[in-house]
Amino acid sequence: MGIRVWKLVAIIISMALFTGNTYLWAEEEEPKGLISAMSNMEERPTASADVSVLSKYVWRGYELSDDSIVLQPSMTISYKGFSMNLWGNLDTDVDDAHGSNKDGSQFNETDWTLSYAKSFGLVSLEVGYIYYALEDISSDYDITEAPDDSEELYLSVGFDTFLAPTLTVYREIAHLPGWYFTFDLSHSFELPRKITLDIGGSVGYYYSDDSDFVEIKDHQETRTKYQNFHNGLISVGLTIPINSFCSVSPMLAYSFPLTDDADDQIEYANGFSDDSDYAFGGVTISIVF
Repeated sequence: MGIRVWKLVAIIISMALFTGNTYLWAEEEEPKGLISAMSNMEERPTASADVSVLSKYVWRGYELSDDSIVLQPSMTISYKGFSMNLWGNLDTDVDDAHGSNKDGSQFNETDWTLSYAKSFGLVSLEVGYIYYALEDISSDYDITEAPDDSEELYLSVGFDTFLAPTLTVYREIAHLPGWYFTFDLSHSFELPRKITLDIGGSVGYYYSDDSDFVEIKDHQETRTKYQNFHNGLISVGLTIPINSFCSVSPMLAYSFPLTDDADDQIEYANGFSDDSDYAFGGVTISIVF
């Protein structure tokens, strides 16, 4: 089936409406995201840490938690364009894909990211490597093996212009060979007291090279490799500075499949329910050293 055009158009229209009106009263702002990292880079080493408390863990359209709060701490060290990030996910009430509740919390994912970023005028490039260390979330009475750890290389290209368009390409190199492409738009504008309203939207595309990652039809695996537009994400949040070193950022987000094939794929893969679109939210506390 074709792309769910109305959802894709909704991302673009909603962002255009937000950003189109903000120029009437917003002050000139610094670029955000990847562009901001490039333009604000200093010659001395920098470090930052944050922790997010979210109602759900959603990754590339997949629901990776079930009716539980997740805590996601992160720490980054950067110097002259090189960065190292350590990120984790703590599920406070683990359910496995079979509905067995472990009645406890579990730190079930730890990611390491090494990257290098450099800007060339209005264009910024970033290359990196991600190692996903995944733990077994099955119950004590289930013999399901822990998922294989994953490794990816990625290349990101960002433009310091209206809506800061950014294209990122990921390549899985450990198992389930394939590509994941994501195109992001974002914009922030200032409110009183140096608070910013941050909006964003993205679309993702999967291109599988592996016969184990296939299309799903009528809740059954086919022999066709999964290659399709996959997920969309819309988010809105605030960045509220507490002082020059600390900020608090509440946010709301909505994740949804872009095609009927993606809808079938997400429903089949998540195991927790027949849902394929998710509304979730939370708050992030950030500190810069």
